[in-house]
Amino acid sequence: MEEHKPRNAFDIPAVFYFEVGNTHTGSRGSLRYRVKPGDGKLLTEAWHEDVCYEIAKERGIITAAGEFPVSEEGFQQMLAFLQGEYEKDSTG
Repeated sequence: MEEHKPRNAFDIPAVFYFEVGNTHTGSRGSLRYRVKPGDGKLLTEAWHEDVCYEIAKERGIITAAGEFPVSEEGFQQMLAFLQGEYEKDSTG
């Protein structure tokens, strides 16, 4: 059996996944995030508590949000945004 190799630091599927309308949620360390396509953008939200998106939204604990174009460049910007959020949590 072949070992799973992450696609990127957050193991988020490629841009095509979002171009066809899929939403992705995930985590890295204590960072939780959701990426959803809408209006040609990757709507990205992040929080630092171990709860699902719906509960994070309900409790008002989403700490960061960004919008990035649904393109390879926008995808890379979204990854950099999530990396910044991940580093905030790991530094203090």
